[in-house]
Amino acid sequence: MSGAALRATARDWLARGEPAIEVRVAQARGSAPREAGARMLVSERAVAGTVGGGHLELQAIELARGMLAAHETLPREKHYPLGPALGQCCGGAVTLAFKPLTDAVLARWPAPRPRFHLQLYGAGHVGRAIVNLLSGLDCEVQWIDERDAEFPDGPLPPHIEKVCVDAVEGEVDTAAPGAFYLVLTHSHDLDMRITEAVLRRGDFGFLGLIGSQTKRARFLHRFEARGIAPEMLGRMTCPIGVPGITGKEPEVIAVSVVAQLLQVGSARS
Repeated sequence: MSGAALRATARDWLARGEPAIEVRVAQARGSAPREAGARMLVSERAVAGTVGGGHLELQAIELARGMLAAHETLPREKHYPLGPALGQCCGGAVTLAFKPLTDAVLARWPAPRPRFHLQLYGAGHVGRAIVNLLSGLDCEVQWIDERDAEFPDGPLPPHIEKVCVDAVEGEVDTAAPGAFYLVLTHSHDLDMRITEAVLRRGDFGFLGLIGSQTKRARFLHRFEARGIAPEMLGRMTCPIGVPGITGKEPEVIAVSVVAQLLQVGSARS
């Protein structure tokens, strides 16, 4: 669950008056399943988020529900040596902080840091599959297409913005420096216009174009003829996705592409 989704869950529980405990990784040493700052919410009937799973999380849920049953209002901390105490193979140690969820507690949560800012061009099958995966990640996405009917019905997560405009290539200049771009529209001509606009900006963090090696060669030939520098063309990724993953199903492509975005984002950070 993304940080934004966990925050939305916390707001919903508070609005409904559902008592809950915030469980937070206060400190993590050595090999630990989650980093300091990771959070989980525990109510009498539900759990949202995770502090690492396994026996550690089971004990944390039990302690949190014990606090709820006793109507405790004071915060607690508990130290967990993962190896000897819990039989987990991580070998590190974690200190968990337990605190009743209130509006004041939620207000102190830091805003989740996006892994990347992405302009995703194309609301077809692959675009929709990619957005399904990005819905659970902390990222900022502008999902752009000229065809409003291609977007799914219903609301999107708050970190994914639908942009329906006629001249979609004009949206390239609205992105911040270092943004990621994925180009996978219904038209090769539109793909070319968007990709050229990104290449001429030059300050992108990642540029991925859906297609085959043949499409790549054709596009590169045209871009060279239009005077785009070879070093800039070398930064265009086409085909997209982690190498070695076979399959053309939209869901398979989406998993491969999102993994690639995470790789590039992790390397940049």
